[in-house]
Amino acid sequence: MQTHLADWLRDTPDGIEADSILRSCVHCGFCTATCPTYQLLGDELDGPRGRIYLIKQVVEGVTPTRETQQHLDRCLTCRNCESTCPSGVQYGHLIDIGRKLVDRQVERPAADRLLRGALREGMTRRGLFDTAMRIGQAVRPLLPEALKAKVPQRRDPGTWPARSHARKVILLNGCVQPAMIPAIDAATARVLDALGIEAVVAPRSGCCGAIRHHLDDQEGALDDARRNIDAWWPLLASEPALASAADAVSGAGGAEAIVINASGCGAMIKDYAHLLRHDPLYAEKAARVSAMTRDLAQFLPAESERLQVLCRQPVGGDGTDGAQGDQQRPKAARLAFHPPCTLQHGQQIKGEVESLLVACGAEIVPFAESHLCCGSAGTYSVLQPTLATQLRDRKLSNLQADSPDQILSANIGCLTHLQSGTDTPVRHWIEWLDRAITPA
Repeated sequence: MQTHLADWLRDTPDGIEADSILRSCVHCGFCTATCPTYQLLGDELDGPRGRIYLIKQVVEGVTPTRETQQHLDRCLTCRNCESTCPSGVQYGHLIDIGRKLVDRQVERPAADRLLRGALREGMTRRGLFDTAMRIGQAVRPLLPEALKAKVPQRRDPGTWPARSHARKVILLNGCVQPAMIPAIDAATARVLDALGIEAVVAPRSGCCGAIRHHLDDQEGALDDARRNIDAWWPLLASEPALASAADAVSGAGGAEAIVINASGCGAMIKDYAHLLRHDPLYAEKAARVSAMTRDLAQFLPAESERLQVLCRQPVGGDGTDGAQGDQQRPKAARLAFHPPCTLQHGQQIKGEVESLLVACGAEIVPFAESHLCCGSAGTYSVLQPTLATQLRDRKLSNLQADSPDQILSANIGCLTHLQSGTDTPVRHWIEWLDRAITPA
């Protein structure tokens, strides 16, 4: 796609990147066929190709309108189009640039600005969000249905492992997930502990920056990234490359990886290297942090043989055999696994979770349209509730077609969004795995 950048954008980092991405697009339209919003709305401007044309106009100097902004807002940033594109168009980075340029020129309505500001500041401040979530969970039966859907029932997280191990990994001390479903982090720590790996949480780490990044506050997102890098830096292994298990056991370094159990956060942290590439103080550190970041679905497959042994061990009352008591591991379950867009498209991780679950005795129930977004997409379900609900119901119809015992996923937003539309239990896959290797 040939472009002629406006003078005010030429030779700027955003202009150079946008020009490169636009020139890689060949107008084929394959992306349109897999775009969730195009499938719902049937409008070319609500598909990737149409949005690319809108962004092309903006970078060439055409003044955007509120309608331009709305078409870009309706994009889920699911990046399904990137998985489909034969030309490797980096649409996710392009839509970020396009939104930033449009938001500089088009003022949002006051109500929209207020809602976005509340989400940006309220969700990313751990103390504030945690307090609000606890209050919401305490009075959940009294909440209106729309608000109740955003407040998951609080579950007992169980105990956090107390043992120390030579092998260590860093867990993100995030903003939303620990407040909404603390059981996910606790289950992650227990599974790692069973494998002889200690989960370390840096107290000064926090929101990965994704919420601010997608809510018109790119600079605030970079500040979140810098804070996390500073918090993790002293804990990382001494060598820039990922430390080997042998190095970790010998004490040659610190944490061998940053393990993320929320795929949306994982996709964001892996992008730190790109987002901070022009920062002279953080570019090198950001590149190392991104290189050392592993989604839980990436990290655990290397331990799959040990996990299989743990899953197959009989468990009795004394935890050694099946001779005492009636404690049993979960029976072979029929599970539907919804791979979040940030896992399968953003991080290009496919099939790993399903393989781990099967290795531990689960039956994975196939379903149609597994590549499509469920409609959660960070704050999308709040900002675009009609489209988000349509996508949720479509996803649940497919997920539940063969009546699975549970629906599993890998991102806090997907879990709560899907659970709001079904009575079938929706859990993080690490919670099921934790139960599979731990006595009931």
